[in-house]
Amino acid sequence: MKDKDCIFCKLANGEIPTSTLYEDEDFRVILDANPASKGHALILPKEHYANLYELDDRVAEKVLVLAKKMITRLTGLLGCDGYNIVQNNGEAAGQTVFHFHMHLIPRYKDDGVGLGWKMRELTEEDKEDILSRI
Repeated sequence: MKDKDCIFCKLANGEIPTSTLYEDEDFRVILDANPASKGHALILPKEHYANLYELDDRVAEKVLVLAKKMITRLTGLLGCDGYNIVQNNGEAAGQTVFHFHMHLIPRYKDDGVGLGWKMRELTEEDKEDILSRI
């Protein structure tokens, strides 16, 4: 199902011109219009899913395989030193477009791209709480 008001549905389905790197029946991979680094790309499913929670299992199985395929090819083409694979779910996690998408962010030595978080220690109390409820 597509959402007629979703800009990523329009990008994924070719209704808005994009810099397409790859396309198949389920996905379009495009260069990000606001890249974190040279070669930053987005994997967009052609069907609308707001986030990973809603993603069809069949599509979920394919997306990581596609990410691997894309970064394997792009690493050599771009000459980058590594990759971040980023996928945000929910506003609190930094999601700003509510159509599932996966960022493929090439990393270059000393590129200054900030994708970090403050490391904390797993407390015994948090560990026990989570393990007791799982």
